[in-house]
Amino acid sequence: MLTNQEKAFIDYWSENRLKKKKGLRQYYFGLPMATLLVVSIFVNFFSGWYKRAEMKMRASVSPSLVIVLLVAAISIVVFIVIFSVRHKWETNEQYYRELLSKKDLP
Repeated sequence: MLTNQEKAFIDYWSENRLKKKKGLRQYYFGLPMATLLVVSIFVNFFSGWYKRAEMKMRASVSPSLVIVLLVAAISIVVFIVIFSVRHKWETNEQYYRELLSKKDLP
């Protein structure tokens, strides 16, 4: 009942599922998306399109604002990278288990 592509996925995932769960290289998957999001937030923040927000920011410019923005940007990147890796792994694991149960059906 399984197609060749599904059988190939079962073979691949049974061999690599533990490797994909651990390791540093997997975290590069979400890094471009997270970086793009943070860059777009900074462009929006510093573009000055909302004058009232810009006036409030200029009135309260302090070194702590820069630190808060950097910590927030790093936090956003870390969260998106970890979340996207875990989501991708869970999706593949669920698909693998569905295919195994489909394979066992008569």
